[in-house]
Amino acid sequence: MHNKEYRPTLAQLRTFVTIAENKHFGTAATKLQISQPSLSQALVALEQGLGVQLIERSTRKVIVTTAGESLLPYAKATLEAADAFLAHARGANGTLTGPLTIGIIPTIAPYILPDLLTSIAERFPELEPRFVEEQTDNLVQRLRDGQLDVAIMALPAESHGLVEVPLYHENFRVVTNVSHPLAGRTDLELKQLDDLDLLLLDDGHCLRDQILDLCRTAHINPAEATNAVTRASSLTTIMQLVMGNLGSTLVPESALATECGNPELAVGRFAPDVVAERTIGLVFRSSAARSQEFEELGALVTAAFHNAVERSAPLSPA
Repeated sequence: MHNKEYRPTLAQLRTFVTIAENKHFGTAATKLQISQPSLSQALVALEQGLGVQLIERSTRKVIVTTAGESLLPYAKATLEAADAFLAHARGANGTLTGPLTIGIIPTIAPYILPDLLTSIAERFPELEPRFVEEQTDNLVQRLRDGQLDVAIMALPAESHGLVEVPLYHENFRVVTNVSHPLAGRTDLELKQLDDLDLLLLDDGHCLRDQILDLCRTAHINPAEATNAVTRASSLTTIMQLVMGNLGSTLVPESALATECGNPELAVGRFAPDVVAERTIGLVFRSSAARSQEFEELGALVTAAFHNAVERSAPLSPA
């Protein structure tokens, strides 16, 4: 029976949301850093107080009940509002403080994080950044689920309920083996992508999609321009393949200093009138109400990008 005087605690709501998201009591307990008995007690207290079964338990799996599914968005919204309240209380003077979970895609993280972490420590010493490196689709889902506060990714994310703030445009450079006929050229056209036997990252990486889009812009059949058999999950691996003369690739300019220092690699660029770039920005929930704080974070991200590009300049032909 529903207790009209009952008011759930934030801990109980967080327990329900975490179990519902993970569909596993052990995983939920680990994420919340509590014991499974404590987790179960919190859920039982919530269900008894509401007079509603939220989670159906069995020996094999955890099922969110129909009532639980209908109440889950409200539980998430309540937790999000509480987190926003605390964030504003901690940062009432407009500065970033406390825990902040930041998502970032793999083709950005290794190249800007060294400078970004340093500048965060200097500019916002009371901020506790936590980084999650994932592919774009996973970051978007984590944002929508409330598992991330903000994400650094290629735009557009095109997801309802999320705000996108562009930060900078990043040019692509053409990386080939030094023996390739197009090695080191500074006047490349998009149509010449057809001559490169392009090596791409695995499905799910937005950089892969961006390169395929460039092929389509040049009216090139991606299936013919790319090496459909050889793939990799990181740019570092792709560079090894290029050094082995298995193909060529396109690389964001901020990655050159880290990935392209080997003398077996040659870096070329497109002609000045060719647009071959990606847009990087911040993405966060429209309900987060932290745009001012994220604007300050975005300035640090942009500065870190420019530092990475500056380090890469010696490898990029003038």
